[in-house]
Amino acid sequence: MLKNAVALVTGGASGLGRATVERFARAGYNVLLCDLPTSKGNDVAKELGEKVVYVPVDVLSEKDVSGALELAKSKFGRLDVSVNCAGIAVAVKTYNFNKKVAHKLEDFQRVLLVNTAGTFNVIRLSAGLMGENEPNADGQRGVIVNTASVAAYDGQIGQAAYAASKAAVVGMTLPIARDLSTQGIRIVTVAPGLFNTPMLQALPEKVRAFLAKTVPFPQRLGEPAEYAQLVQAIVDNPMLNGEVIRLDGALRMMP
Repeated sequence: MLKNAVALVTGGASGLGRATVERFARAGYNVLLCDLPTSKGNDVAKELGEKVVYVPVDVLSEKDVSGALELAKSKFGRLDVSVNCAGIAVAVKTYNFNKKVAHKLEDFQRVLLVNTAGTFNVIRLSAGLMGENEPNADGQRGVIVNTASVAAYDGQIGQAAYAASKAAVVGMTLPIARDLSTQGIRIVTVAPGLFNTPMLQALPEKVRAFLAKTVPFPQRLGEPAEYAQLVQAIVDNPMLNGEVIRLDGALRMMP
């Protein structure tokens, strides 16, 4: 486990991101909790203690992300870990034949922008700061963890935009690992299945119970802390690089 590491987590105010911030803080990391100005990021940071600093960030803004990285450098002197949890979703069929309405192009573009371009924006800028670190005995200077989804492989009806955006995150993992390898920066993507996040918590209890039964084993929704546990394992294991890990209890989504 890295000692006194500095981590940046996008989407850190809730769900998978918050669980990751909490785990890092318990491990003694200094954490920049990045989330939208409309989020509860400031309240969460105060709740989690002095190790956590909230930074308002839109992942699509170069200015916002650069500002967060400048804070990491000025306050902590470095950045060791960057975790991308920020993302959005829509559920719309490609074409609704009953209403004779096509999927809105702007909705498709927005999901790809936030989930794919936003993730890449944080990666490309984080890498620059990580590259300034002194390498450890392995030559490592930093670790980047992305969040995709099992929808990247078996997207459901109405998930064309979401599945495409997450498949793009999967697809760019290996080339980025190769790009950054000479500087000793690793990158790994996690593809979670059905997790007990605010998105699923908004569904009726009956629906959540049904979804839980579709998971082979353990037959339940994943907990955000289990995602955070895997992120920590990725950070700690120097041979994990350029890989996508499904975290889904053997789930293969139904159409």
